[in-house]
Amino acid sequence: MVRVPQELFDAYLFDLDGTIYLGDQLLPGASRLVAAVRHYQRPLRFLSNNPTRDPGQYAAKLTGLGIPTRPDEVVNTVVTTVNWLKANHPDAVVFPIAEAPLVRALTEAGIRISDRAEEIDIVIASYDRGFDYRKLQIAFDAIWFHRRAFLIQTNPDRFCPYPGGRGQPDAAAITAAIEAATGTTCRHSFGKPDPLMLQTALATLPSVKVERVVMVGDRLHTDLEMATGAGVRSAVVLTGEATAEQVAGLPAASAPDFVLDRIDRLIPPGLWGELGWASC
Repeated sequence: MVRVPQELFDAYLFDLDGTIYLGDQLLPGASRLVAAVRHYQRPLRFLSNNPTRDPGQYAAKLTGLGIPTRPDEVVNTVVTTVNWLKANHPDAVVFPIAEAPLVRALTEAGIRISDRAEEIDIVIASYDRGFDYRKLQIAFDAIWFHRRAFLIQTNPDRFCPYPGGRGQPDAAAITAAIEAATGTTCRHSFGKPDPLMLQTALATLPSVKVERVVMVGDRLHTDLEMATGAGVRSAVVLTGEATAEQVAGLPAASAPDFVLDRIDRLIPPGLWGELGWASC
């Protein structure tokens, strides 16, 4: 089942949860994999659907775990959501059902926020551990009663993985509650598998050809689907959600290019000797 690359790529895109770390623990081989990519002077970007941190917070977490990272190396749904609003609806009044990082980023971008249903143009459903009936009522009034707002979501994930196999309901659960109450349909989603996230990351790497990029993740319906749709090479690591059985059951057109039992197998075996490290 394990299929590993035989060459280095020109750029590397990594999912975070379930790929680089799980909770507050690095996954096996993650630190030395990133060190090897940096040694060979290949650019990398970390991509996450989780909007409960902004790029600076993600960079600080990775750095604290032993992977020095700059904020501009992180693209997550805080970035993609705010960028889309600035480009398409800069004057809209929004109601974010979201945690502090997204609210802060919207404010810093000059996007007006309100919880007055009669003036809301866009309701944003996000991963919000403070979601309550009051927020649902405001969304309901803005969309259904006043007939003026539409619904978007930061990411389509049903749950966020946690150590021990447990997870927490994610943005899709909040989106579903609003859709059920209002009869509306979410218009846009800004996380994987939508190509916007990958396009946002690649825009920061203008000299890299798409076919020389590899996307590495643990989720078939987000990481792999996005990579396949965008035409970049794909690698699934079996340290998170995806299982070997699920990967084996994929049709050929949807199968990943590489299957890794640990992420440092992304580096061709012969190159570890150049680094003076044992092959994994």
